[in-house]
Amino acid sequence: MGRNTRKRRTPLATKAIAASAALALGGGGLIWANFYASAHEENSYGNQTRSAGAQVATINCPDVGQQLNDVPEGARPGVAKELALLDRQVTDAYTRLAETRQAQAGDASYVNNAILGPLKSKRAATIDRMNINIRNAGGQPPQGGEQLAECQGVPADQINNGGDQGQDQGDGQDQGQDQGDGQDQGQDQGDGQDQGQDQGQDQGDGQDQGQQGGPVADDFVDITTVQPTGGAQGVNGNGLPANGDSGSTGTFTTSCGTNGNDNHNSDNVIVAPGVDNGAQHTHDYVGNQDNNAFTSDEQFLQADTSCENQGDKSSYYWPVLRLQNGEDEFDANDLGGGAEGNIGPIQEAVQAELKFVGNKTSDVVAMPQALRIITGDAKAFSNGLANANTNWSCTGFEDRQLTDKYPICPEGSSVVRTSNFQSCWDGQNIDSANHRDHVDFVQEDGSCANGFQAIPQLQARLVYDVPAPQIENGQVVNPFAVDGFPTELHKPITDHNDFINFFDEETMNQMVECINSGQDCQ
Repeated sequence: MGRNTRKRRTPLATKAIAASAALALGGGGLIWANFYASAHEENSYGNQTRSAGAQVATINCPDVGQQLNDVPEGARPGVAKELALLDRQVTDAYTRLAETRQAQAGDASYVNNAILGPLKSKRAATIDRMNINIRNAGGQPPQGGEQLAECQGVPADQINNGGDQGQDQGDGQDQGQDQGDGQDQGQDQGDGQDQGQDQGQDQGDGQDQGQQGGPVADDFVDITTVQPTGGAQGVNGNGLPANGDSGSTGTFTTSCGTNGNDNHNSDNVIVAPGVDNGAQHTHDYVGNQDNNAFTSDEQFLQADTSCENQGDKSSYYWPVLRLQNGEDEFDANDLGGGAEGNIGPIQEAVQAELKFVGNKTSDVVAMPQALRIITGDAKAFSNGLANANTNWSCTGFEDRQLTDKYPICPEGSSVVRTSNFQSCWDGQNIDSANHRDHVDFVQEDGSCANGFQAIPQLQARLVYDVPAPQIENGQVVNPFAVDGFPTELHKPITDHNDFINFFDEETMNQMVECINSGQDCQ
């Protein structure tokens, strides 16, 4: 459990890098806010920001990890480290993007020449090393290395019109916001507030107020204006609750607390085993108390658990929710925290409900020990909807679900995040090279395709008593947001949730029997 402490220790050199990055992103965040606000107007220096360089708001790179489907076990540790390095390279490029707004405004080719070009060269070398690793282990690397190395600058107007990069979900989620009235998504900040436009502002004053790359006003919607959607289903129906009035209709609930002991780190042992700060954002952990990048399956089995049922040593973890009110958290200058744009006090959920349900058409089978499942996509803003699976709502309004907006809840109502996990398993593997192929969502009729077997579906419901943000003069004040990669701009579509099964055999069999026999157990 040593590395899961609230205040993680870092080597002196790492602290120096973190402090430098904090300044870059702290100042860059404020510079970003003004650039973002003035993308369609003249800035205070008289420079037009419509040039190709100045309009680049964030960076979109192909997700190499999702292209992997033939990585031998022996190559996976090395591949994981190269993938984490790719993420680090993109973050560094984004930091430079945020630091150099003045140079971009004066040179339309600056972003391509000084940021995207060097990034492509670094990524190409990293992908080459990864591919050699895969080939040497007898696997087949992904094709099109040059295309995978090349990143694009995302123009500000794509951010301003929803920023979903092809996420037209057709679900009516504009919900009467009517924010396209020329305010540039509520970012009209040219009202004399001078939010750091001299680009030499005090970068340590903690007044980013959520401006470090998001969220922005258009990322929020008043839940009372949303039409009922029938419950938490996720993007394109992904995560549709599996059980119904036939098949396996029981439930099994495990109570593991809300992370009141502040078990946090910015690792991800599923996607970046052996890589410190592999997630680049902070997670809440409940259940198993020894989850970090270096935890082995044997260590998971020997660890303590926060679950009331001691037969459940599973690890449940998700990105923290922060209130961006200008106050610092313990990780304000740390990698994974403020150094990468994840700012503000971490909000502990007041409820964390973890329930397993059955399948509409069949019995469920036991999940294998150490099965790993990721639901949702931390890079869904860049990657699109293929793996997105988000549900945002408010207590008392949970028949109204949002996928690409954060809810503004009325007084007396709390924010709700719901994740319905994949519940079909290939019957063989506890993980896959891209961490997706070994599990799947049910089909529309509730059955599993491609010979997959139905397993208990985890449904995680998190409730937060977080103050409702205000929209003032088109700006969001005191917003909340999930942690994420800097380039993802804290968009709600990037929410995700992780699970590693370490139920003991007896308890897992009890779960299966309970669900298949139609009982409600805990």
